[in-house]
Parts: sequence; structure tokens; C-alpha cells
Amino acid sequence: METELTLKPVKSEQNAPILLKQESVVFPSRSTPKIVAKSPFIEANTEEVSLSHLKEKCVIPVFTKDNEITISHQEFIETVISAITTIFPNEAIETPEIRVSHQIKGRTPDALHIPANALQDHQRTSYFERMAFIIRVPGITETINGNKLALTIGGVRAINQENLYNKKTYEKFKFFIGFQNMVCCNLCVSTDGYQSEIRAMTVLDLEDKTIQTIASYKAQEHLKTMKNLLDYSLTERDFAQIIGKSRLYNYLPKKEKSLIPELLLNDGHINTVAKDYYQDESFCRNANGEISMWEFYNLLTGSNKTSYIDTFLERGVNAFDFSKGISKALSDSNSNYAWFLS
Repeated sequence: METELTLKPVKSEQNAPILLKQESVVFPSRSTPKIVAKSPFIEANTEEVSLSHLKEKCVIPVFTKDNEITISHQEFIETVISAITTIFPNEAIETPEIRVSHQIKGRTPDALHIPANALQDHQRTSYFERMAFIIRVPGITETINGNKLALTIGGVRAINQENLYNKKTYEKFKFFIGFQNMVCCNLCVSTDGYQSEIRAMTVLDLEDKTIQTIASYKAQEHLKTMKNLLDYSLTERDFAQIIGKSRLYNYLPKKEKSLIPELLLNDGHINTVAKDYYQDESFCRNANGEISMWEFYNLLTGSNKTSYIDTFLERGVNAFDFSKGISKALSDSNSNYAWFLS
């Protein structure tokens, strides 16, 4: 673990049992071995950077009318680290995995008339418009159908959603707590563990709201619902029906579409799900062409890795809701999700 991420436990009356029962989870010492991720949690057009890179190589945008500084990407990450150590003072946490996109480039005043190909490193400035990160808590895990899931906390910042041409105001952040399937590194995020918009003026305000979200997350209920997906399976015909109806969904007349549960995955995602039904090493169909709803859910979250950062978490939550809805529709033809199977 990098020196900059060495954390001291923070004393708190809150602790890990708010999430998981003592008898089902072992809470080891802070020397818990690191979980090795096989692939990034998001791909799309992103690249990986370190926390030190954000601190040392990136400038920080300001609100132009009053020159007030924004809450930087690194401050967001460090604020979440502080929140995690407040809730889990005895847990080890891993180095943040940080993905960025949409680099905004600039130059220093002394490089005003220098050709772009002649700029030196100290004359270049940049920051990333969009950033997503996760932090795993390797001591809190569960297994579903042989897949190891690790408690994972993270967030998204999209500066393009801020009006930087105005005076400083509340800034918007997305935050989640859920699990990461370490077989495929897909994120499992539920509605109660996700905040689509945290509005904060200061890092203290931001930390307080992230702590509230962590404390209110019902991990046992989330895990139970994911395990319940194993009780339902799709036949090859069911799967094909869902794929076809999902492709039709975005072209429905507005009135008809309003009567059907929302599906945020687009045709590109659905194509990936169809391909992985045959080709995915971990979650493809069985010999009879059937696939469990747990496997289907992981095909959805796997396809979501191709989403842009600013839509990634919403689609992840929607994939979970969609999987739950289809499971219900398999046994209840009156479910509003039954349209995808009819």
C-alpha cells in the first residue's frame, strides 16, 4: 500500500455490524491481504491514474465569477477514505482504483506563443472532467454461487455537470456503497446504497453525507436479494424474448413506454449481453441453454462497463432493479416487468 494511503483508525461509536451480522462475516486485522482485481471496474474511454497523479499533475478548476476553488477529485476521494475509517475503524482498506476521462488541457502563461509540439512538461496543465473511483474493504466479503463479493465504496464526479461560469455554489457528487464481484470485477449496487446527487459546499459537508449513506446501507438485505436471484432461471426462449423486447423498448411510443419499468441499458449494452450469453467464461448459458438470474444480472453489469463515467452508476442500479423485476415476472404474469417476457 502506498505511503500516502496509510490510514490511522478513527475512533467511532459506529462500526461494521451496522452492515453485516457478526456470525456471517469475519472482521480481520488491518493487515488483511489485498484482493487482486482481474480487470477494471469500468472501461469505456477511461484510463487509470493514481491519487498522487491527481495531487501532483492536475490543476483544480475554479468558479470563474469569484475564482473560488472547486472540491477537487482528490479531496473527494480522501473525504470518502475518512468516512470509511470512521465507520470501519478496525478494517483495512485498499488503495483506491481511480479511472478518469475527458482530459481538459491547458498551458501556463509563459507558453502562450509556443507551438503545441514544443511545449515542455512544466508548461502544460490539465485536469480530468470526469472521475470514478472505488475502494474495497477486503475484510468484509460474502460468496454467492462461488463468486467472492467484497464490500466496495466509491463515487463519481463529473465536473461537466457544474456551472463553472458562475459563482461558487453547491457541487454535485455521486456516491455508492455495495459489493464488487471479484470474478469479473462487476459492481453490484442497489438503490439504498446509492446517492445519485450529493450536494455539498465543503468537504466536511460531503463527508457527513457520505457517512449517512454508508450507515443507512442495508447490506444483508442487498446480499439476500442477490442470492435470491439464484432461485430463478431463464430458458433460452425467455432470454431471447428479453433481448428482443429490450431492443424494442427505446423505440416505443412515449405513452406505452411510460407504462413499462425503465431500462437504461442501450442497444450496445444489450448486444454485449447477447454475445456474453454464449461466450462469457463465468456467466454463459448452461448445456440446456438456461441461465440463472444471478448470471443474467452479471451479464448486465458486465455490459455496463462500457458506459461513460457519468452514466455508469445509474445504469448499474437499474441493472439490479431490472433483474429483480424480471425474476418477479417469471412467477407473476401481472408484474409490470412481464412485458419483457411476453
